[in-house]
Amino acid sequence: MDKMNNTGADLFVCLWRVQTNRRWLAGSYALLGATVPRDSGVAMKLRLAGVVITGKLGLSEWANFRSFNSSNGWSARGGELFGAYYPQQDPSGSSSGSGVASALGLAFAALGTETSGSILSPSEASNLVGIKPTVGLVSRALVIPISQRQDTVGPMARTVKDAAYILQAIAGKDPNDNYTSAIPCIPDYVAACNFSAFRGARIGVPRNVITPSSGAEAPMAAFEAAINLMRKAGATIVDNANITAYALDQYLNGNASGIVLDADFVSDLPNLYLSKLVTNPQNIHSLAGVSNFTKSFELEDYPDRDTGVWDEALALGFNNTDPRFWEAYQINLITGGSGGILGVLANNSLDALILPTDFSAGLPALVGAPVITLPLGFYPANTTVTRNRRGNLVATGPNVPFGISFLGPLWSEATLISFAYAFEQRTKVRNQVQPFVMPNTEVKDIVGA
Repeated sequence: MDKMNNTGADLFVCLWRVQTNRRWLAGSYALLGATVPRDSGVAMKLRLAGVVITGKLGLSEWANFRSFNSSNGWSARGGELFGAYYPQQDPSGSSSGSGVASALGLAFAALGTETSGSILSPSEASNLVGIKPTVGLVSRALVIPISQRQDTVGPMARTVKDAAYILQAIAGKDPNDNYTSAIPCIPDYVAACNFSAFRGARIGVPRNVITPSSGAEAPMAAFEAAINLMRKAGATIVDNANITAYALDQYLNGNASGIVLDADFVSDLPNLYLSKLVTNPQNIHSLAGVSNFTKSFELEDYPDRDTGVWDEALALGFNNTDPRFWEAYQINLITGGSGGILGVLANNSLDALILPTDFSAGLPALVGAPVITLPLGFYPANTTVTRNRRGNLVATGPNVPFGISFLGPLWSEATLISFAYAFEQRTKVRNQVQPFVMPNTEVKDIVGA
């Protein structure tokens, strides 16, 4: 991290899940005034690398793991966040503020957290590079959990190399997160930035995972152009490198993934976080306690924004120690693993898979595999504006960004970074469209105010 030590790089961290020793609120009033005993493992590593942590950011409350009818970027404490590329743009989530702050250049980079899509999707919406690391490469100690099997922490930055610098700083073992004990080694992620990375590479396209909706013509055309670019740069493209019919059916229609997240959350929230608090003013010690508080506290906007996700988890009736949980988890391992992306990679001797970012998060999440997204293009000026189902955010519209993702086997971050860098340097998409709004206040104007 010499670059950061020399420049005093500043960094925002995602508001509620990545804890520092300052008080924070979980995006919710439920943890108002609660304190943690120390910095999270990832915050400690940043400080050791010489990074200046300049602030915390808004998010989708409880990482979008509370409501079925809320909106990306909304939390009771922070209100609604908007993206930077169109008025009232959906910032996606759950690391919504991390995306917007990085897009506007408010810091060198930001951290996001991901269970399934919460780095990749807001990075795409904010025209950023986002790295979702292998589960266990980065410590989750004192990161508010959803699922120990899927949660990870990664960088969101404006360039591949910037994201690689941050990943270099935060990767590594932590005695407070036993998943990190499986790390085989930590390569030089910055040195992996190689313009010639496509030469001799084998890259697959799992077509049966791509199910575009109407209005997605621009992202799909840009994706096809990206495939041709990689081929011309020396890659062998293995098209229709598809997941199995069983895996596809489970992915699209099964309920195992929901069972795993619900049961893990019931166990992990109290065991990995609430029980660690030094102060807990609301005396909340379980998911049921969080739910009861939320339903009775007016500013949490219940029932207009429901607690359907929590209701479902509590109604499940068991946690992650139950045999029924393990049955569901084994289905996940087949769906994302041997029958899914890991099987496709191994069976076709592939170095990576590529997908439009909209379709890249779900399968890797099931097995904790890494993904990197980067800018691919923007919706054209004549795009019809569409809104989210709540009606308060613009889902697609003129100049809204979209991305492409590289997916790989466990611990393949260096390879994925090399491909992302090679693509980025050949396309330089990010600066083709500027945010419609830019900050006009400097840090020096508010420090000490």
